[in-house]
Amino acid sequence: MTIFSNKHILLGVTGSIAAYKAVELASKLTQAGAQVDVILTPAAEKFITPLTFQSVTGRKAFTDADLWGGQAHVLHVGLAQTADLVVIAPCTANTLAKLAHGIADSLLTITALAACGERSLTARCPLLAAPAMDVGIYTNAATQDNVRILTARGVYFAGPGEGRMASGLVGKGRLVEPAELLGHVRFVLGRPGPLAGKKIIVTAGGTQEPLDPVRVLANKSSGKQGYALAQAALDAGGTVSLVSASAGLPAPVGARLIPVSTAQEMLQAVLTESAGGAALVMAAAVADFRPKQVAANKLKKRDGIPQIELEAAPDVLAAVAGMGPERPRVVIGFAAESRDLLENATAKLKAKKLDMIAANDITATDAGFGVDTNRVTLLFADAKEQALPLMSKDEVAETIIAHLAMLLETK
Repeated sequence: MTIFSNKHILLGVTGSIAAYKAVELASKLTQAGAQVDVILTPAAEKFITPLTFQSVTGRKAFTDADLWGGQAHVLHVGLAQTADLVVIAPCTANTLAKLAHGIADSLLTITALAACGERSLTARCPLLAAPAMDVGIYTNAATQDNVRILTARGVYFAGPGEGRMASGLVGKGRLVEPAELLGHVRFVLGRPGPLAGKKIIVTAGGTQEPLDPVRVLANKSSGKQGYALAQAALDAGGTVSLVSASAGLPAPVGARLIPVSTAQEMLQAVLTESAGGAALVMAAAVADFRPKQVAANKLKKRDGIPQIELEAAPDVLAAVAGMGPERPRVVIGFAAESRDLLENATAKLKAKKLDMIAANDITATDAGFGVDTNRVTLLFADAKEQALPLMSKDEVAETIIAHLAMLLETK
């Protein structure tokens, strides 16, 4: 997760029973490479201690006692000036109200005001709030007004989620889980990236072609590489539409998910989403063939072995190549081959008028379907070639998206 490398994140923790979840978030951010400074409000200290956060971040956790301590009154200025992002999780209704109305009566609120205002020689630091409060408190008109005020000022919100509260009530107001919070942090950090303002369409997963109401013709694609590409495009600032076929994976935070099943559905979704887009990354494993007739009822063994006639499934990349002016400026394909890898990939690159194709040998046990690593060779329309070593699918995705950004610059 290179997006977190050398990033300075201020994590504010306020007075909620959900404060324990912030410890896991602080740990995940630190493990991902971020420098995390934690600020606890006096109410947060009633639920959890600074030592807990220091143990997972390796850095001092600050409280109101530090505001006028050894570093004097400039502590909040120093923290604010170096912050890449302020995250307040959990964020109570009280803190939301203070932020909305500029009340700076604690180290956390004064630091948030200092960090998220206009700073000399630097861009404005974004603020991400993750509300946590009981149902009636969140739905109260005063709280909703404060949420609207902060949203209008550009504050990002993660949640709240729905579920059972500490009070026993069920509804909206739960702090979202740390893994999802990490995704929201990642999304906000990526907004200024090289793909900012650009619509990127990514396809993932394997299509399924029905034989009867129960059975399908499918393939072994897990969707992992496609989902990694969607995340990498988000990390680079892109506005991402993820057209996903039967992957069963959680969509990256910030991606617009368009679920499909068959090659025909994939074709329709890709043509609709791609029109006028900046780029299409076609990582899905789309069926080449489908049954010519779909049985209306389940095929039974007692009726004997069925004779299934196949026909060609729609060729999505060929259709994209024929879109004319609405075709995305950059189109990247994938070639999963079991033989003649480079020859077949090169032929596909030319036939589908691609800007780049990623070729991988699916016979390798450490690459391709179902595993977390991949070994691909990138082929370009100008005949350049780049063989990548064995990498995680996340690293492969980051490399491909970096090339995508460069291709867009040259077009």
